[in-house]
Amino acid sequence: MQQIKEYIESGILELYVLGDATPEQAASIEQMAAAHPEIAAEIDSIERSLHDYSRANAITPDQTIKPFLMATIDYSERIKNGETVSFPPEINANAAISDYNEWLTRDDMVAPGNLPDLYAKIIGYTPAMTTAIVWIKQMAPQETHHDEIEKFLIVEGTCDIIIGQEVHQLTAGDTLSIPLHKPHFVKVTSIIPCKIILQRIAA
Repeated sequence: MQQIKEYIESGILELYVLGDATPEQAASIEQMAAAHPEIAAEIDSIERSLHDYSRANAITPDQTIKPFLMATIDYSERIKNGETVSFPPEINANAAISDYNEWLTRDDMVAPGNLPDLYAKIIGYTPAMTTAIVWIKQMAPQETHHDEIEKFLIVEGTCDIIIGQEVHQLTAGDTLSIPLHKPHFVKVTSIIPCKIILQRIAA
């Protein structure tokens, strides 16, 4: 019995549950668990404890991560397949929708029929600036950027961009720049999704 207690307290079972035991150790532990109910019960207890800990400390991921990750993969594949790298102009107060017609009129720069809440197609990338066409169905969740300035040019639809307590009501052709360190989110106010030229510029 003392030998079983020492085995349980050795830390080997935690390694097994975490998947860090060697194949030889795992095989030995599984044999021991089959022969000794105390070891099987301890493995079950460790698994439940880790599960409870992970649930208690879970962090909800930023909802913008997946769409922009998928857009990055899509852009990389397009470049790999021969698309010419292009350099959309930086959005400024005088920017016009027509400045981006080269990309907006492309047959492949369209949103899918089953549009998710947020969808993006990257049209230009450098280490200093990423430019994308973005469709927002209802809203984009709150974000705060500490190392990049975010700029918007509304192409279709209308939206409110709330920066702190300030509400900016935007329609097609309007531009807006988000200051660093300011929490902000987008709420679509039109029946149709809001289509935007979005830029993230390294600060």
